[in-house]
Amino acid sequence: MLWLKERGIASVVGSVLNSEELNKTVVRLLVAGRNDGYAQGYAECSYHVVNALKVDWDTSKSATPGVNTNAALAAAKTEFNNLQLPVMDLINVVLQSEDHVAQLKEIFPDKDEDEDLD
Repeated sequence: MLWLKERGIASVVGSVLNSEELNKTVVRLLVAGRNDGYAQGYAECSYHVVNALKVDWDTSKSATPGVNTNAALAAAKTEFNNLQLPVMDLINVVLQSEDHVAQLKEIFPDKDEDEDLD
């Protein structure tokens, strides 16, 4: 258990956090959030200009008319919340075995031990 506590956890966590599926989904979520923030900010700014100047503000030529950025952000959040990582499935199978530490060592080798062998 010492391996798992001292070194293995870092390997497992690193594999989960660096998984391609997680990285791609987080990027899509960040982009959707930024786009939604831009669109909502533009809409709010337009609203204030119309109220302050008592004029009609034509937003038809802006980057946001007809774009439902809120729906895209909601879809990205749902994708993130329902994300399935293959590495987690592998870890769950290993943790149900009798000698899960040995199996975790095979999947996530300790770099320090590998260097000692050289």
